Amino acid sequence: MAAWILAARPKTLVAGLVPVLLGSSLAYHVGSFHFGIFLSALFGALSIQIGTNYVNDAADFERGADGSNRLGPARMAASGRLSPRALYWGSGLWFAVAVLFGVYLIAHAGPWILLIGIISILFAVAYTAGPFPLAYLGLGDLFVLIFFGLVAVLGTVFAHTGTISPTAFFLAIAAGAHGTCLIAVNNLRDIPTDIVAGKRTLAVRLGEKNSRIYIAALSVLPYFCWVPIAMQAGSLWCALPILSLPLAFLNIYRCFRIQDRRQFNPLLGQYAGLQMSFGILASLALVLSR
Repeated sequence: MAAWILAARPKTLVAGLVPVLLGSSLAYHVGSFHFGIFLSALFGALSIQIGTNYVNDAADFERGADGSNRLGPARMAASGRLSPRALYWGSGLWFAVAVLFGVYLIAHAGPWILLIGIISILFAVAYTAGPFPLAYLGLGDLFVLIFFGLVAVLGTVFAHTGTISPTAFFLAIAAGAHGTCLIAVNNLRDIPTDIVAGKRTLAVRLGEKNSRIYIAALSVLPYFCWVPIAMQAGSLWCALPILSLPLAFLNIYRCFRIQDRRQFNPLLGQYAGLQMSFGILASLALVLSR
């Protein structure tokens, strides 16, 4: 059981949780929140993310990206604790769970949710598996921005309200930017091993220096996205997300100071903490400024 939990990468699940939390908080802000939709969207998103992580674990091992020289946390296929076949079956189970939660959402929000779910699962598999894996083509960051930002937030807002507003779009970019920080830090750490494995991530294409600048930009982008949201809400509560800005600057400082690549591992957790901090504070601001 421990191997399955580790393969789910619990520390990264904040990337699936925060977008649903933000989208649901915006729905509450405009007076159209439904608790059942919130729970279904949350568990559906987390199920897809866990399934994606299982596929990633198996596919990276099969492609040689997770070898004995890996610097990041141990992967279950590479360590021999779970076979790729078992991980693929596990991913299918989690995708099936996501479908079950999706049935409730479809019943309440219509067939568009079905389309979103199908596309999300297809791209979750295509992220590292299949003939043209997105992560190996340098499209992993774009995948996270789209599916853990735009799709997750806008889909949640639409499920609650039946509409999508400009405010939801800014919120989606904010969530996606901090979520993308996680994969960007991960790929910055793995530049040498990814080059050997033929994994042309965005970090490999940008190089060391530009990757750090890119991560710094992603770190602060959500605060710029928050400005029009705060102006539209017109409440002092909307200053709450600014409380997490020092953590963003601290993470940027850490990112530029790291020399030993293994130090990127704790930085991943610190970026998960940044996303959670911003997400909770922004959600509170939306709820309290209703």
